[in-house]
Amino acid sequence: MEGTEKNRVGRGIDRLFGRMKMTWPVVLLYAVASAILTVLFLNVPVFKNTSFERMGVTLEAWVFLAVVIMTNCRKPLESAVKTFVFFLVSQPLIYLLQVPFSPLGWQLFQFYRYWFIWTLLTFPMAFAGWCLTKKNWLSVLILALVLAFLGATAFQCGRECLHEFPHLLVTVLFCLMQIIVYVVEFMPDWRKKTAGLLIPVIAAAVIAFTSQQLNLTVFETLPGNPAFSDNAEITVADSSVANVQLHSAETGVFYIHVQKYGSTELIVADGGKEYRYTVEVIRDPAGAAQVRITQLE
Repeated sequence: MEGTEKNRVGRGIDRLFGRMKMTWPVVLLYAVASAILTVLFLNVPVFKNTSFERMGVTLEAWVFLAVVIMTNCRKPLESAVKTFVFFLVSQPLIYLLQVPFSPLGWQLFQFYRYWFIWTLLTFPMAFAGWCLTKKNWLSVLILALVLAFLGATAFQCGRECLHEFPHLLVTVLFCLMQIIVYVVEFMPDWRKKTAGLLIPVIAAAVIAFTSQQLNLTVFETLPGNPAFSDNAEITVADSSVANVQLHSAETGVFYIHVQKYGSTELIVADGGKEYRYTVEVIRDPAGAAQVRITQLE
């Protein structure tokens, strides 16, 4: 019975990565459905500050969706074109669907630039990525960056999860699931499997011992709760510490993405007035990262 269940899981993975008919209607439906799901995760309150909201912010979910497309195409060019079109449809659609619900309105598209760059990169990446289906050492080489990214993400989110359990637990499990599935599916012998498993472990170890990089997102109001307009200009002196964006002018909530420990100056200019703050990223006594904002005179 146990062997039958394992065979069923194996057949399901094989079907997901290589036995689906990735026709153009499927690609377009896939893109629209992914966009709608992302918008729900970004806007429904129950998903705020969870692993699900990350689908609209980070790459791990989109890596998985891209691998599914690439491995279900028959040729490299088909893989490149269909993956590119998938991102070309899904990413702007995510912003378009949010326009009626965002205080930024059409200005929301100013944040699309990051995803547009990734969309352009998907063409050459998916062209090469199709070679995963060969299941040889080239597959290991192509997957190396993906596995390293997933290992690093799992480690970073796992560190946050340990201090704020179960925060980001779903992200950790999702990244680990991808690592295991890719190694099992695309690396058929034990040498390739060993190499594939070592890559994310090494990536996590490098981050653990050589850097203090973080991947933390918080939503904060500024001291004094000043009111800002949608046209407020935000300047961060050191963007390597944190990126700051106005999340809601109506509520005065700011989106702060933290990338390492340290401090930086934040300036918000609006309506002829200028507000200055210090943003500090510190480690609390429990070892968790915390963001502290103080107003400058």
